[in-house]
Amino acid sequence: MNKAEDDALQAFEVFNEIGIIAQLSGAAFERVLPEGLSLAGYGVLSNFVRLGREAQRPTQLARNFQVTKGAMTNTLQRLEAAGYITLSPDPEDGRGKIARITRSGRAAREAAIALMAPVLAEFLEVFPAAEMKRILPTLTRLRKALDAARD
Repeated sequence: MNKAEDDALQAFEVFNEIGIIAQLSGAAFERVLPEGLSLAGYGVLSNFVRLGREAQRPTQLARNFQVTKGAMTNTLQRLEAAGYITLSPDPEDGRGKIARITRSGRAAREAAIALMAPVLAEFLEVFPAAEMKRILPTLTRLRKALDAARD
């Protein structure tokens, strides 16, 4: 095996591990989410908070999450039914909508994080916070590179 093939294999192994970690962590998180809040819904609420945005277009959210417009519409309708967001007509595009996070949506996100605390505490006994802090910049850089590559 030449160096390029070895490097590609290493990159594959990294992405394979990340995929498995995403599946396992998502399943663990979904088990403790508040009733009626899916992992996809939690992700949308977190996106609002993480980006500091009060309102977003569903098409932009679908693009951010790399899902179809129909899948995002379904998630947004469920969030709206739960009172976590509002959907209103887009004043710039009569055919479109604007999604806005509500106070209840922010509270549901915070509740979800609080419910995850015992799971995280258990995990931190095995994987110390200092190590998490050490690898976070590398993971952030990887996420940013992947995000830039999709555009």
